[in-house]
Amino acid sequence: MSDIVKHDPDCLFCKIVSGEIPSSKVYEDEVCYAFKDIDPQAPVHFLVIPKEHIQSCAAVDGSNSAVVGHIFEVIAKLAAELDLGDGFRVVSNVGRQAGQSVPHLHFHVLSGRDMTWPPG
Repeated sequence: MSDIVKHDPDCLFCKIVSGEIPSSKVYEDEVCYAFKDIDPQAPVHFLVIPKEHIQSCAAVDGSNSAVVGHIFEVIAKLAAELDLGDGFRVVSNVGRQAGQSVPHLHFHVLSGRDMTWPPG
């Protein structure tokens, strides 16, 4: 069983979900929230986050994996609506060494330019 909290009052992304911190909303439903990245790394760059506080991909388990499935359905829907047919990249960093700067599960969606490999 996961030790997820519904809302962490010290979490930047929880504050964005609650409206305490403004963001440029791309999408919202009862499970997740999507908003434009404040430091875009591609012409299209937004984040999709769960509304409940899940620390990272490493904290995904049977109690919350449906949230991740839903987020990927939303990513596919937004990619179609935003006409990202030429391709897009979905990235989730886990831990400081991988570049996770906010300890709340989030997926970067990037598009609008050629993506290189390896990515970093």
